[in-house]
Amino acid sequence: MQWGNALETIFDWVSVAIFAGLIVLFLQRSSEAEPKDHLWQYLAASVGCAVGNYIGNEGYDIWATITLIFVLVFIWIVLRPHEGWKKD
Repeated sequence: MQWGNALETIFDWVSVAIFAGLIVLFLQRSSEAEPKDHLWQYLAASVGCAVGNYIGNEGYDIWATITLIFVLVFIWIVLRPHEGWKKD
């Protein structure tokens, strides 16, 4: 694979979508007066996206799928994006 290629595999698209969601969540949370998240939590999820994408591009589809599912579970449990859905 050479630099500059377009998004080619499903793992490219899924990892970019997860990463975009992380960016939105980070920007939303960083505007709070007292953030409850730590930067390392976003770093761990981002590295997980990159690893899952790499593994998938190397042809290990099952392991890549498991890795990306683990990243989503990590985001759901640790970063808790669903807490913002509560209505007062």
